[in-house]
Amino acid sequence: MAMEYVYAALLLHKTGQKIDEDSIKNVVKAAGVEPDDVKVKALVSALAEINIDEALKSTPLVAAPSAAPTEAKPAEAKPKEEKKEEEEEEKKGEEEAMAGLSALFG
Repeated sequence: MAMEYVYAALLLHKTGQKIDEDSIKNVVKAAGVEPDDVKVKALVSALAEINIDEALKSTPLVAAPSAAPTEAKPAEAKPKEEKKEEEEEEKKGEEEAMAGLSALFG
């Protein structure tokens, strides 16, 4: 099952809206993806037998990747090379976070 359909269902659930084929299709279309009728029907059918609130409570949360906090040291005490490495690590962490977000939204 493609994640955009699951995310659509979770978004609808979170906002208190009915999770049906039309709603899922509308959310997926709004995200810029052409919905697949077979996948939508399969998801709606599978969710009909699931208490989403209970499923979310029993699922361990996974934190999105983020840049590791750096030690607070005076800027003058760090060599230039070390500063560049930290900047590259921060940039990499930001890129990973953005990749995670883009996975959420297709």
